[in-house]
Amino acid sequence: TGTMRPVRRNFYDPSSAPGKGIVWEWENDNNSWTPYDMDICITIQNAYEKQHPWLDLSSLGFCYLIYFSSMSQMNRQTQRKRRLRRRMDLAYPLTMGSIPKSQSWPVGASTGTPCSCPQCLLVNSTRAASNAILASQRRKLYPGAVRQSSTFAGGTLWPTGTGMPAVVAGGTAKGEGLRVPGAGFAPGQGVPSAALPGLNNLNRPGTQRGAGLGARAAVPPGVPALPVKNLNGTGPVHPALAGMTGILMCAAGLPVCLTRAPKPILHPPPVSKSDIKPVPGVNGICRKTKKKQLKKSKTPEDVVRRYVQKVKNPPDEDCTICMERLVTSSGYEGVLSPRGIKPELVGKLGKCGHMYHLLCLLAMYNNGNKDGSLQCPTCKAIYGEKTGTQPPGKMEFHLIPHSLPGYTDSKTIRIVYDIPTGIQGPEHPNPGKKFTARGFPRHCYLPDNEKGRKVLKLLIVAWDRRLIFTIGTSNTTGESDTVVWNEIHHKTEFGSNLTGHGYPDPNYLDNVLAELLAQGVSEATLKD
Repeated sequence: TGTMRPVRRNFYDPSSAPGKGIVWEWENDNNSWTPYDMDICITIQNAYEKQHPWLDLSSLGFCYLIYFSSMSQMNRQTQRKRRLRRRMDLAYPLTMGSIPKSQSWPVGASTGTPCSCPQCLLVNSTRAASNAILASQRRKLYPGAVRQSSTFAGGTLWPTGTGMPAVVAGGTAKGEGLRVPGAGFAPGQGVPSAALPGLNNLNRPGTQRGAGLGARAAVPPGVPALPVKNLNGTGPVHPALAGMTGILMCAAGLPVCLTRAPKPILHPPPVSKSDIKPVPGVNGICRKTKKKQLKKSKTPEDVVRRYVQKVKNPPDEDCTICMERLVTSSGYEGVLSPRGIKPELVGKLGKCGHMYHLLCLLAMYNNGNKDGSLQCPTCKAIYGEKTGTQPPGKMEFHLIPHSLPGYTDSKTIRIVYDIPTGIQGPEHPNPGKKFTARGFPRHCYLPDNEKGRKVLKLLIVAWDRRLIFTIGTSNTTGESDTVVWNEIHHKTEFGSNLTGHGYPDPNYLDNVLAELLAQGVSEATLKD
């Protein structure tokens, strides 16, 4: 046919998901499995390896939550769940000789009739339609170039010479619209060539989907409007879904107008100092943390013995730390040489009853925060008082005379976290290296009711135990050695819920109480 298509080569680090031969897939409506985009696979695998209970994909532009305990994916808007699976038979890098079909990328892709579920349509149909638009645009920009394919689902996207209604797509503040008459772009409104690849990258994070748009086209009167996410913001409709909607409606001869989405309301109206009051029932208005002081506490061997009971006749089961049988020696034999702990000794944790080699528990403790507490690797039960690695900072909390959506009868508790940049300590990933602190001070909001004040008190305990933040890699920007949230979710959007981090959210207070409990912060700590 003479069709010429661009190709590209990607190299993935051997420590990443593809480097280990791992791919994550979700089950579509045809009961077949569809692989996630490779970047999303890497993000999911990173969270899985860190033993996170769940992962929010909203930072990558998708309204899905991943639950590792049930291996499921849930749509935040519809609450629909799909099964999830992790495969480890992807061959990467390529080996000598031919690779079995079951091990070639994309893994698990359906070879029969395409699935018609909304998620497949979002990923597949929009990508194909974008190819057709890009091909038409390139022909206008480069008339002498080799002819590009402009087919969509086996046929032409638009018949030659057919007039098409205008499509106005949400964009940046300077250029918000994109008019698409016929099968191409209007003269003077074409997308710059440097931005063309980004339009076909619908599974990538929003920062990689950049496309410069021309002057705003006129919106015909009476045309229905569909609010769309901005390239640098958020909204109720994903750009890919909005683009697919516009393409399909235009192909059917129906007019459509895709408008800019409303911006989230992150902060309340200005509040004077005289209107700021202490939170009833909560002592003080500020808490500070300093650098962690390494206490001369008991030895690691003493900590392990404190929470473990020795088992004389262990069952013939696997130790889930070293994966050796409990009736044999620990896999850490020869690696550690502790005093008084033999490699064949087995212990049972007091509260949950799970059994491990004592040497394995000792290795796990030495690899952690060494704060005198243990956490069962199977059920996550905490023994002792768990502390984190939060860097020094300040937490302020007070009452403001404004109401959150869904809590019109209550005032609002505002929490302000402020952590400066600094140098990582011995408990951090890279001791002695500088860490960054982006987005501080961070403002968070709770309703001023009984449950909201309870959450505040527990958050203060979590702050004192250095559990609110940690130093790691940002899921939003990919920056390493920076301050990130530590699995206790906060509401940072005051007057709306466009990002999923605002109100109304009737389940939030219960959810954050469960997250605090998973960190060992419960109502019992308030009575102590």
